[in-house]
Amino acid sequence: MVQINIGIADDATLLRKGLSFLLKGQNGINVVLEAVNGQDLLDKLEAVSNQLDILILDLEMPVLDGIKTAEILKEKYPNVRVIILSSHYSDSYIINMLDVGAAAYLPKDATPNEFVSTIRNVHENGFHYNEKVWKIIEENKSRDDIEIPTLIPTLTKRELEILQLICEQQTASEIAEKLYISRRTVEGHRTRILQKLNCRNVAGLVAYAIQNKLVKFNPQQFWGTNSEG
Repeated sequence: MVQINIGIADDATLLRKGLSFLLKGQNGINVVLEAVNGQDLLDKLEAVSNQLDILILDLEMPVLDGIKTAEILKEKYPNVRVIILSSHYSDSYIINMLDVGAAAYLPKDATPNEFVSTIRNVHENGFHYNEKVWKIIEENKSRDDIEIPTLIPTLTKRELEILQLICEQQTASEIAEKLYISRRTVEGHRTRILQKLNCRNVAGLVAYAIQNKLVKFNPQQFWGTNSEG
């Protein structure tokens, strides 16, 4: 089983320890770092950055908050996938964190199953957005304050096909099976798409693709007609 190395940054000791205890009971998940604020995280991250796959990040912390921390992580540690876990669950907070490449955004009242499944999906796909986050991306795809290049690089037919499937939250293995190609070929296409669109990670790629209407987005395919959000 693939090992997923997790870091947790939250100033609430009881919550942080509770999350750590929950994750340590999950197969294939290993908590390698705990931090009480953003600065504490950055100090500790230097020693384990090569080991860390996913960081669970709170937004409201003393010394250095989660928003500023996420901006630093995007520049210094782009390979670390960030899952925001916050009591702030408004559109503005979510859009702000998507802009800095958050791979997922969960409220602190999320269920343990939702929390763990989000971690596994982020590790497998590079991102995991629930219905609320998808709707916010869709509703804000034409925002004037989002920086959109005047000329969008041309993607091949195959790259557009793979981009669509990535945005449908399909894994590299699932895409490979559907298109009758190898997983390695899918990963090669994904890398080239990231480079062409100048995106640092898959989370940013998905947001970019939807904002620039490079894919067809249908919320019903994820949650059905009776979803309550």
